[in-house]
This record gives sequence, C-alpha cells and structure tokens, in this order.
Amino acid sequence: MKRIWLLFSQAVTVFVAGYFVVATLQPDWLQRGATRSGAGIALIEAPAADPTQPAPGSFSPAARKAAPAVVSINTSKAPVRDPRSSDPWFQFFFGDQGNQPQTGLGSGVIISPDGYILTNNHVVEGADEIDVTLTDSRRARARVIGTDPETDLAILKIELDKLPVIVLGNSDQLAVGDQVLAIGNPFGVGQTVTSGIVSALGRSQLGINTFENFIQTDAAINPGNSGGALVDINGNLLGINTAIYSRSGGSMGIGFAIPVSTAKMVLDGIVKEGQVTRGWIGVEPSELSPELAETFGVKATEGVIITGVLQDGPGALAGLRPGDVIVRVGDKAIASVPTLLATVASLKPGVQANFHVQRGDRMLELGVTPGLRPRPGRALRR
Repeated sequence: MKRIWLLFSQAVTVFVAGYFVVATLQPDWLQRGATRSGAGIALIEAPAADPTQPAPGSFSPAARKAAPAVVSINTSKAPVRDPRSSDPWFQFFFGDQGNQPQTGLGSGVIISPDGYILTNNHVVEGADEIDVTLTDSRRARARVIGTDPETDLAILKIELDKLPVIVLGNSDQLAVGDQVLAIGNPFGVGQTVTSGIVSALGRSQLGINTFENFIQTDAAINPGNSGGALVDINGNLLGINTAIYSRSGGSMGIGFAIPVSTAKMVLDGIVKEGQVTRGWIGVEPSELSPELAETFGVKATEGVIITGVLQDGPGALAGLRPGDVIVRVGDKAIASVPTLLATVASLKPGVQANFHVQRGDRMLELGVTPGLRPRPGRALRR
C-alpha cells in the first residue's frame, strides 16, 4: 500500500511540474480551442456545434419552414407616352420621354399547392406583366385571379410543380408581445428575415384601407416587403405585410400586416365568386361626439351616429334617418365607425338583420336588409 501511494505522489508531482512548464512556455496550448492560423498567429476557436440543432433562442427553424413559400414579385407597366412625344421640337427640348416601362417590386406568399399566391393589391395594381421568383430561383409568369382594393389584397396564380406552401396560423389568437418574423424582399436585395414582436392589435382609422384591422409590429418592414409574410416562431402565417409608418421611407419600427383571417375570407370570396361579397346599407356614419349629439338632439352616449342616408338605399328603405345612433347590429355592440363598417360588411346581402337604434330619447329596432356593397372605383380609394 505504501508503494502504491509513493507511485501516486510521484505521478502527481511529474504532472504538476509538466503543467507548470507548459503554462510558462506555451500557455496557448492550455486554452480551449487554441489553434494557429496559416501565418502562425495564435487563435481560439469555438468547438464545432451540431449543425442539426439550432442555437438556443434561434428562429432559424421558423425561417427555414416559412421562407421557401415567400416569393419575390416584379411587375411592369407599359409606358404612358406624352401625346407630343412624336413632335421633333418636343424631342429637341425635352428628349425622348416615356419609352421606358414602369417597374415595381414586392413580395407574395404561396398558400396552396395549386399555385395561389397572396399579395397586396397595390403591388400588382395596373400591372401588364407579373413575374414571380421563388427562393429556388424558379420563375413563372403570374395571372391575377382577383383583387380586393378595400383590404388591399390580391390573389395571383402560377403554374409550377412541387411548390413550397406556407402553413396558415391563427391570427385571432395573437397577443401583444408575441414574437414574430417578417419575410420579404426589401429594396430588391433578396429575401430577408427580420424579427420583432406584436406591438398592437386591431389598428384602424389609419387611412390606408377601407377595412382596417391591422396587426402592428416592430419587425423591420421596408419597401419591397409589401405582400410578404408575417409569421410566428413556428413559421406559421399570421398576416400579410402591407404598410409602414415612416417619415423617411424606411422602417421606423411601426409596420402593419393584414391578419390571415381576413386574407382567408378574401381568398374564398375571390376564388368562389370572383369578388368579395359584402353587405352595405348606404349610410354615412360618424363617431358619436357631444357636439353631434347636441346637433341632432339625441340622448345617446354610445354607438355610431348616422349623419347621412343615401336616398332609396337599404338603410333609407328600412327607416334609418340622419341623427339615428346605431347601438347594436344583431348581437354585436357598435362602439366605433370601423366596428360598424366591418359588422355591416359581414352581413349577407338580401338577408334582413336587426338594427338597434336610438332616435332622440327612444330606442327602436329596425329590420334592415343590406344590399351588395358596390365595388369602389379608384376615386373612392383612401
């Protein structure tokens, strides 16, 4: 036993002495990951990571899942020539103008193996040619299936095999503070992924679309991102990126996306009927204010006041008058103009709905049969 202990103590002594010599003469040998470059410079490298496992907190699995279904969209319009452009004197002073086609850039999301693509209406509006480029470099000419300017959505279709398709998430379950990714092709630099959180929900009255129910996010969205995907940390589609608030033209941390729930409704309407069918009652609503309540002599403290009624429109035929305050439609309480607009739009044309209205100090119930909401022209767009 004594001999074994002697051998052990001698081994420890030799080891400590060797460690001391190496630490004094070649300390870089003891540093983890130490290596030397081709020029003989001592470097320290991290140990090789497992390429099959994402780094802690990484969004790479979500990006890998969703990014292949996000496409780049390039549009072109025929040049608008000045009627005087063929005049030699005009060409002498102003040059040959209007010969170059107008081009545009945006993004889109493949939502079906059949080739349907969701994007923004403003990305493809007025385009003569629409080219779609996938992340695998395949290209295809797209045709417009239909557009819905009131939500700024458009449905395209391409004819390609083995298309990557995004998984649709549930935008109704979003909460402020949830992490999200924005995927698109900003400034034409190539597909880009940015991250952020949901900053707010139900944003409206921004003057962007007629029907507004935006998801607000601080994930960077820039020109070219329009029509791209807003996805959750699992790579599921939550919205279509559509606009930013900016004083410079670039991202300032306030971007807006159309919820996927709205996009699905628009998709079904356009593919099934060629347009989105919405209810319409032909009234001019305004937010209820003390001044308007006093002007029309109404005692209501909540609801939406009607300041104008279209002659022979559905509302007028049902007995709605200027000064009426719509408090409820069916079981839906009406607290704002956007709420009334969305609620009426969701009504089926030709099917009567009960409107609870306060007129003066009386509460009335009117049966209103909505008509089909007219498709807006360019002059009506906000």
